[in-house]
Amino acid sequence: MQQGLILFAHGARDPRWAEPFDQVAARVRELRPGQRVTMAYLEFMAPDLDAAGNALAEAGCQRVEVLPLFLGAGGHVRKDLPERLARLRERHPTVTWTLHAAAGESPRLVQALADIAAETLALPGPEQP
Repeated sequence: MQQGLILFAHGARDPRWAEPFDQVAARVRELRPGQRVTMAYLEFMAPDLDAAGNALAEAGCQRVEVLPLFLGAGGHVRKDLPERLARLRERHPTVTWTLHAAAGESPRLVQALADIAAETLALPGPEQP
């Protein structure tokens, strides 16, 4: 069964904002060769969720996992994303679309952020007068 993954992020006007997300997508492709992995954005950047989902369905993916690359599950993850995903389900009823929890809710990511924060405290700071 052909499987695909959409990594869904907010988007920004500055294209440099997407660089870490592009690195995540590239790393997933390395870890899962042969799987279709694409980014999709809520706004400002392309492709949007419709375009990314349509492309995966047209490429023959029968199952598509959608992972929001958000730190928390605010309105975009709880409301906007499910509404957009519902349109893809209607348009491609033979594809199984699975929406996962926001990446920021993963205990592993929380731990990684805590580690980064703790390391920041260990860095030498500016000299105090």
